[in-house]
Amino acid sequence: MTTLRGQRARPAELHDVETLVELRAVMFAAMGVPGVEQVAWRQEAAEWFRSRLPSPAVHIEVVEVDGEVVAAAMGSHRDSAPSPTSPRGGDVLVSNVVVRPGHRRQGHARRAISGVLSWAEARGVARVELVATGEGRGLYEGLGFQEATYPLMRMQLVG
Repeated sequence: MTTLRGQRARPAELHDVETLVELRAVMFAAMGVPGVEQVAWRQEAAEWFRSRLPSPAVHIEVVEVDGEVVAAAMGSHRDSAPSPTSPRGGDVLVSNVVVRPGHRRQGHARRAISGVLSWAEARGVARVELVATGEGRGLYEGLGFQEATYPLMRMQLVG
């Protein structure tokens, strides 16, 4: 846990689950993802967070300002075969990077992502990946992320 200029960065805890779901909805709304208001995915997300917060394979860093969680970032340790860019295998996927409106552009996302990167480094992970939005791209580049040679592709199997 670190404190700077009235901010407090810390790992998420079970009592943060509802806030994490709310922040995830804020993120999807900002991205223009349809169905943000639906209850079913929110209930599933809450269960997912509850089951993963004690997991050593997931780290969620939150940033508080005056006791309110205003930002979050999540890292998930993925299992994969060793490669030239990840000689021991595995990597970390950074996702769920979100800052509440009214708190953006104040360094909160950087603090949250830095907590995830510290966690990944402590695990001995060689590679960290993420999918950048246009708004977040400059932040990620400033942290050292580079565009990959091969773009992400996606196929929706279930609606």
